[in-house]
Amino acid sequence: MEITYASPSSHNLASSSDSPSNMPTNTRPVKIIPLQHPTEATSSSSSASSVGAAASKWLATFKRMTWIQWIEMLLPCFRWIKTYKWREYFQVDLMAGVTVGIMLVPQAMSYAKLAGLQPIYGLYSGFVPIFVYAIFGSSRQLAIGPVALVSLLVSNVLGGIVDSSDELYTELAILLALMVGMLECIMGLLRLGWLIRFISHAVISGFTTSSAIVIALSQAKYFLGYDVARSSKIVPLIKSIISGADKFSWPPFVMGSIILAILLVMKHLGKSRKYLRFLRAAGPLTAVILGTTIVKIYHPPSISLVGDIPQGLPSFSVPKSFGHAKSLIPTALLITGVAILESVGIAKALAAKNGYELDSNQELFGLGVANIMGSFFSAYPTTGSFSRSAVNHESGAKTGLSGVITGIIMACALLFMTPLFEYIPQCALAAIVISAVMGLVDYDEAIFLWRVNKKDFLLWTITSITTLFLGIEIGVLVGVGASLAFVIHESANPHIAILGRLPGTTVYRNIHQYPEAYTYHGIVIVRIDAPIYFANISYIKDRLREYEVDVDRSTRRGPEVERIYFVILELSPVTYIDSSAVQALKDLHQEYKSRDIQIAISNPNRGVLLTLSKSGVVELIGKEWYFVRVHDAVQVCLQHVQSLTETPKTADPLPDEKVSFLQRLLKSRGEDLSISELESGNKKPSDSKNIGP
Repeated sequence: MEITYASPSSHNLASSSDSPSNMPTNTRPVKIIPLQHPTEATSSSSSASSVGAAASKWLATFKRMTWIQWIEMLLPCFRWIKTYKWREYFQVDLMAGVTVGIMLVPQAMSYAKLAGLQPIYGLYSGFVPIFVYAIFGSSRQLAIGPVALVSLLVSNVLGGIVDSSDELYTELAILLALMVGMLECIMGLLRLGWLIRFISHAVISGFTTSSAIVIALSQAKYFLGYDVARSSKIVPLIKSIISGADKFSWPPFVMGSIILAILLVMKHLGKSRKYLRFLRAAGPLTAVILGTTIVKIYHPPSISLVGDIPQGLPSFSVPKSFGHAKSLIPTALLITGVAILESVGIAKALAAKNGYELDSNQELFGLGVANIMGSFFSAYPTTGSFSRSAVNHESGAKTGLSGVITGIIMACALLFMTPLFEYIPQCALAAIVISAVMGLVDYDEAIFLWRVNKKDFLLWTITSITTLFLGIEIGVLVGVGASLAFVIHESANPHIAILGRLPGTTVYRNIHQYPEAYTYHGIVIVRIDAPIYFANISYIKDRLREYEVDVDRSTRRGPEVERIYFVILELSPVTYIDSSAVQALKDLHQEYKSRDIQIAISNPNRGVLLTLSKSGVVELIGKEWYFVRVHDAVQVCLQHVQSLTETPKTADPLPDEKVSFLQRLLKSRGEDLSISELESGNKKPSDSKNIGP
């Protein structure tokens, strides 16, 4: 006989207060494991005690911290400084820092041009923020500085306020860096980094893909030799390119195309062959040297040059034009979101590869301080660069010292090399930008999403199309809105499964996932795989009503009854239940009671059980209908269902004292076997009238 355990709170199953007439008169003994219900004292003091416990935990944590831990929290660089191995780490950090610095100098000038600023401001943005981040940032491989996407956002918003040739344009770009830094610091201090999780990867991929296309088209003017309209939408850009085709110039197009081809070849070789990794970092420098050499030798008049660049380090100055700060808030929020997603995502991936932990909120604070300090030294918004961080990691960078060395390279460029930058052709800088953003066109991700998840592919498509045709701001808003709409839809329509028993076990699983699982007549076992709250309770109630009517009898076993008498709710996946759901459970109980249906609750967690107890639902349903396991609930419900099928068809039974001992023994044995067969699902219960001596 199968050994099973029932766990109702009532120790005498035959004395249930709800329906005593339905209880079987003869049941085999079962071991009772009572479900622990919270007491009134526990429930009344739970909220206060939880708040007090959390506060005491924080205080205890701060009290246990040593002065070294305080320094590490305030200055994350101290973590790698105190364990730095000079003989082992310095050489690779030096090589990585020099490599990234050589890559950053031409890229910084290129991205500044993309942002509508003079190239010198790109060099400024790659100088002070790097040193500050090396002190306050928690990632040891992240390379920060100007990036293409943020530069496009700066150009897009400031271009609608003032002309790029105006001095106010530069002041607003520097003010934007201050605002972005303040937002990042606030989010880091308040530990609000989790808010970015609401933006899905599909939205980011679609947004960056469309932005890369817009960035590449915006650089076409340096290849074509004539001006193209400044816009973040693809239609005005294409119209402007077509309308000015009569002004096309061959020299910049040929030079730019050759340099772009060389960059792409060097990037491909650097990625595909390990012994040629240096080519990937040397690409931008090669483009600048090649372009400058051609200009010096041939002096082509139709190729525009960078021009004079001020020499020397940036001076300290407070950002100006605070009167425009209100109009810059939406863009500052957008840049903050994009910067956090790009930087924190890269930093976490690099930390995992190098075997150390990364605090997202500390990372936000480090980026914020870098932008704030950078704004006092004429820098526009900066963040972590995917390409430079990858090169830094591939070059073997071990600590933040590689970033310090990169900053020293930038300082040397500002002090000694700016006269050489005067003859850099603008088409060479445009080629550097285009080669960098081509890696952001993530069509592989679109193919992957189509194959794996059609909803995410739809999200990717919506975001990319709206970004291309309606602009960057609207594209991000629509993408985030669609992403949140999907989250709300999934939350309001949670997964609900009907459970069945796996043959030969006491395990209950989804009958659609396990077709061999069987159910019982008169009983529906429902598992709700989500928290129950105001947004999804109506959907859950509707599904429960459907399960009550739409019953698949082909997989059912046990005593045959005409309808459902018991609904067992498996609540182990339910982590939370609110007041709306509690009221709905009360209404559902009354509705079921009017149709002679009993609710049973299986395995609620402590928080859910506490809420049900304080709201009176436990007493309303009855403590005897709360169980530890689904199988316990099924056992009790089966005994009730069996009693419904036992009809008093035999008249004038023999009194017990006139029945022989052998007859009583055989009758008891027959009923015991019938219940065992009933639980195992192998047979229907034997009719008592067929059991004889």
